[in-house]
Amino acid sequence: MDKDRLVNFMARVMEESGFKVYRNFQTSRHIIDIYGVLPTIIGDIGVVVACKNYDDRWEVGLDVLKEMEMVAKTLKASKVVVVTTSYFTKSAENYASRRNIKILDKEGLMTLAKKFSAQHGEYGGVQVYNGDEADAGNPEVTEDYTPSSNTASSFPKASKTHGLFGREKGSLDKAKKSTSFSMPNSPELKPLLTNTISLIIIVFALSSLITYLISSGYNNTAIIGVTKIVVSAVLSYGLVMVIERDLMTILSKGTIVFFVSLLIYVIMIIVF
Repeated sequence: MDKDRLVNFMARVMEESGFKVYRNFQTSRHIIDIYGVLPTIIGDIGVVVACKNYDDRWEVGLDVLKEMEMVAKTLKASKVVVVTTSYFTKSAENYASRRNIKILDKEGLMTLAKKFSAQHGEYGGVQVYNGDEADAGNPEVTEDYTPSSNTASSFPKASKTHGLFGREKGSLDKAKKSTSFSMPNSPELKPLLTNTISLIIIVFALSSLITYLISSGYNNTAIIGVTKIVVSAVLSYGLVMVIERDLMTILSKGTIVFFVSLLIYVIMIIVF
């Protein structure tokens, strides 16, 4: 399978999963084989995919995985996927497992191609996985270029290909029918929700109001305090999740908003 054929095949698989696909997507420093965008009820999810058609004697190493992580950070993509017609080094597999990077090696690619061919027969007039390859169980790989000895890229051998991009077509259709709570279109609200100080004020005000409404009639300060903490946590992480896609950003910014709003609440109790 040559490079273009591999890229087109993976792009088609992603399109079948509901992604909007951009081939040979160019950033300021890199050209990505595939950049996919999946619309969800919480906003668009970006995925960067590297396709490496290496000969069996070449194993994908850490350098490709780390490079794709940098690209994903630049594009604020949520997932990194590396596909290869060869295999990954052990260190690359361990790193991918720790960093939640999807890797697909030769065996996983064969399984995916067989399944796809069974469903579609052929793609774009060119058969994705021909009968001779299926019978042999070990398709011949055409090397598009010779990488350096320390080059790397792909998916773990044990990965299940049917969930490769995390969402079945049916679930995507269901999501499209759901009510979206993504970033508000109002230009007045956007600066408020993206600014950390404004977000802290909003969380504090809303949590105080909600706590007052929920706890009206209760004189137990313990219940009021617990309610305040729970409501503040839900609002802090929930509002950040609406405007941010990166998990680490959600956790860090949400934690800051949560603890600062609680600190303000404690100070007000002491002062007043």
